Amino acid sequence: MLNALFMPRFTIDPDIAQARTPDTGLYNDPALFEAGKEKIFAPSWQFVGSTDLVKDPGEAYPLTLLEHYLDEPLVLVRDKEENCRLLSNVCTHRGNLLVHEPCKINHLRCRYHGRLFHPDGRFLSMPEFKEVKDFPGKNDDLTSLPLFRWGKWLFSSLDPRIRAELFLQEMMDRLHWLPLDDFVFRPDLSRDFTVKANWALYCENYLEGFHIPFVHAGLNSVIDFGNYTTELFRYSNLQLGIAKDDEDCFDLPSSSPDYGKKVAAYYFFIFPNLMMNFYPWGLSVNIVKPVSIGETRVSFLTYVADEKRYNSGAGSGLDTVEMEDEEVVEAVQKGVRSRFYAYGRYSVTREQGTHHFHRIMAEFIG
Repeated sequence: MLNALFMPRFTIDPDIAQARTPDTGLYNDPALFEAGKEKIFAPSWQFVGSTDLVKDPGEAYPLTLLEHYLDEPLVLVRDKEENCRLLSNVCTHRGNLLVHEPCKINHLRCRYHGRLFHPDGRFLSMPEFKEVKDFPGKNDDLTSLPLFRWGKWLFSSLDPRIRAELFLQEMMDRLHWLPLDDFVFRPDLSRDFTVKANWALYCENYLEGFHIPFVHAGLNSVIDFGNYTTELFRYSNLQLGIAKDDEDCFDLPSSSPDYGKKVAAYYFFIFPNLMMNFYPWGLSVNIVKPVSIGETRVSFLTYVADEKRYNSGAGSGLDTVEMEDEEVVEAVQKGVRSRFYAYGRYSVTREQGTHHFHRIMAEFIG
């Protein structure tokens, strides 16, 4: 347990015109980085994957939630009733991992001592335990985690103190017209990037379009920067990218609140570390994964809905945009270590998303 007396704290003025950015301890303090596990990431809703991981009854898919940080072993299971369940992947006897690779199961069996569980996580049987008193108990079942589903995409929380809708509802409502079943995961177009910077710096960079004309020449050539807007919600926000021309835009239905606009991209940020970037061709999911105080892994997961439009408009050259972002974020990581830098101020018109992010960070940390 971290001693509260040594917990770095910060507050952010709600008036962006008065506010100053957090102290550099946010990016450099090991205690704050460690505290983020339980204070920021455990209560939030994390992207788990899609129902395609377990298409048929009896399929099980092991995963590690935020490997190298939360490092929580989980297993996604589709039971005989076609329900998707997310369970702890740790045997309640001696802590062995249950499922090591995607497979088909009737029950979950521990290969260490043979403890058996139902696909819903309930304890079933255990050899050589007849003499054990008050057994089995509740703690002998596998922990079942909540699953929130939007289309085929799944989200979960290790400590769900806040309803998933407060993180995701605005995105679901805004894009209610999307043909979600058309989105196909493309592992060949997906990849991980390693960034030598604190995870929060990477998110801050994403949350403002201020840098687009200075850093992203290619993106700036197709986005109308003058009409680039940011909308703030409770635990999420939206950056709306408007195209300069009539090509590579969404064909919006009249039921969309953006009907009549030349929308090139919907950039949704879900606190604290999830970016869901919708383009006319599909979706790029970006998951920001802390590794250490000065290193971050970012997973780009690509879902294509319209193959003919792939890699066009605002959704083209994403690897180039990522390299440009990495270069500037890694430079900022070096800068925030300087003894001559303490904090900055916010652009009232261009850095609302970053200010909003810092305010939620302060709320979660205390």
